[in-house]
Amino acid sequence: QVQLVESGGGLVQAGGSLRLSCAASGSIFSINAMGWYRQAPGKQRELVAGITSGGSTNYADSVKGRFTISRDNAKNTVYLQMNSLKPEDTAVYYCAEGITIATLAFGYWGQGTQVTVSS
Repeated sequence: QVQLVESGGGLVQAGGSLRLSCAASGSIFSINAMGWYRQAPGKQRELVAGITSGGSTNYADSVKGRFTISRDNAKNTVYLQMNSLKPEDTAVYYCAEGITIATLAFGYWGQGTQVTVSS
């Protein structure tokens, strides 16, 4: 059974940084794509960043240059380093695992971690 457990969320002031972690178990982590989604109140869930098994990445335009996704296959963990945070980054952040970045939404999901950015 695949399990994804996120950690690292919290409250931070605008301009600050947070690093989210997602530990995976029960899957062949190293061959799967990983990603981070977020959902703000009243808004649709959106893909923030994705990373392939080979380390290729893509980002939503709204976070390019501020967020960095990375993975450590030895630890079955994916990270999201978030810098220069803005109040509009406030959301529940979810880790996802799938065959490709394009199909992450149809794969496995974590329970989410809250990120709140105060102005």
